Amino acid sequence: MTKKRCAIVGAAVSGLPSARWALAYDYEPVIFERLDKIGGLWRYKPEQFNPELASVMKSTVIDTSKEMNAYSDFPPPEHFANYMHNTQMLAYLELYTEHHGLYQYIRFHNTVLAIRRADDYSRNGRWNVKWRDENGTEREEEFEAVILAQGHHAKPKIVKFEGQDKFEGDIIHSHDYKNSKEYEDKVNVVVGAGNSAMDLAVELGRVGKKCYLSTRRGAWIGKRVGEGGIPEDCLFNTRFKVCVLNRILPQAFTNWLFIRQCQKRFDHAKYGIMPSHGFFSQHLTVSDDLPCRIITGSVQVKPDIREFTTHGIVWADGTVTDGIDKIVMATGYLFNFELVETGQLIPVKDNTARLYKNMLAPQLADWNTLAIVGLAQPSGAIHPVAEMQARLFFAALCGDAKLPTREGMEHDIDRAQAELAKAFVKSTRHTIEVNYILFMDELAELIGCKPNPVDFAFSKPRLAHALLFGPNVSYVYRLRGPKAWDGAEEAILDIPRRMDLCLSGRKVKEVPTTEWAEIRSVLALIVAIMVIGVYLLRAFI
Repeated sequence: MTKKRCAIVGAAVSGLPSARWALAYDYEPVIFERLDKIGGLWRYKPEQFNPELASVMKSTVIDTSKEMNAYSDFPPPEHFANYMHNTQMLAYLELYTEHHGLYQYIRFHNTVLAIRRADDYSRNGRWNVKWRDENGTEREEEFEAVILAQGHHAKPKIVKFEGQDKFEGDIIHSHDYKNSKEYEDKVNVVVGAGNSAMDLAVELGRVGKKCYLSTRRGAWIGKRVGEGGIPEDCLFNTRFKVCVLNRILPQAFTNWLFIRQCQKRFDHAKYGIMPSHGFFSQHLTVSDDLPCRIITGSVQVKPDIREFTTHGIVWADGTVTDGIDKIVMATGYLFNFELVETGQLIPVKDNTARLYKNMLAPQLADWNTLAIVGLAQPSGAIHPVAEMQARLFFAALCGDAKLPTREGMEHDIDRAQAELAKAFVKSTRHTIEVNYILFMDELAELIGCKPNPVDFAFSKPRLAHALLFGPNVSYVYRLRGPKAWDGAEEAILDIPRRMDLCLSGRKVKEVPTTEWAEIRSVLALIVAIMVIGVYLLRAFI
């Protein structure tokens, strides 16, 4: 019997796990990749030859740690850094592709031109895919399923300011920035307050004469390195904090607590970056280096741009900066689904689309044979989210998971969008925002693989502790349910060792932990007080 086939557009973070799960559910993946290599965004491209293709900067380091980024059955090599440089991130994707034998299913130099419902779609849910092959020949073929896995960093969001056309310096979008060579010894401006903006400001602050960081709203600045040197996202994204404490404690208290932690690191008001909104009202911006750049004077935070002059900027507060050479607009990206029936089937308005779990169009609920995978901005890593979406898609196609009716999908979309509007400041940046753990759990419940620490409390207490207090990595969703993985428990329990192994090449005699040192100090103080007390008691008796 001929295998059913799934067309997958893109061979990167979302497309590769989609192909892996296609194989797991006995579908043959056909991956269309317009380039000659995998990796997409994570493959550094020194020359920007196509405005539709995004690329990391040469210096880009991931904002989420390697264990949080990992796919559910493939822990990163233990010698890889906890926060991987883009070359290691790409290497991880290549290793994953080799491990699961995916290269044979990739059609390189093949560009998808259009996707539409087949003529007999109403009977079988099939799709017609039109593409251009490596020889420039246009072809068409039918598939039982289709996944769009191109991500949401392809189309730059272009912002125009008054007088911008008369500015005689250079203006580009961060999409086109590759390295700092052309910015050395220049006066540079970065516009934006997201992760790319911070990376750019820090980099240009090091090599240029001066870098101005222009932000309209400001941002709370998180960090990669947490307490004790542990990756911050591993400390934050735990089931205990997100699913227990956040539901018990008033939101006003948790908001105050996190702002207090940010302020203890550096005073956001003094540094000019403090926003007017709460901690959880905007996607967290991560930068360990920004406060150092500001305190050394190489970066200065400025307000929004009112207008441009020939060689400078008039800021929103009325101050003027002249002698500006180059400007980088880190103003984000927009997404669309123009590949699918010219964008009419899944309309996008204000960077918002009505998709169930950010992946399925309710109007296609009769078949659910087309999915958008990786269209999310999680408070954590995107890799596990994309994988879980792909897993749900194929589980549903094969009857291992039950999806709601169209009405049920519409109701869930209404709920999710209402919660989003209530929680976040209005911005095109937040239209696909999801809480990492809660969203993963929602997908896992549909699949039947959501972990429960209580189930292991007596049989495997160490595992139960890791599930509740440890990082909520993707491996936890392979402990049980369809397609469980035998190596999941070991992968979870071995996280601390893998984290530590890559930190140092110098063996050092272990010293007492800070906690134990504090305990010893308190005990010593108590003993000293007791000795003095006894001495005084004897003296007065």
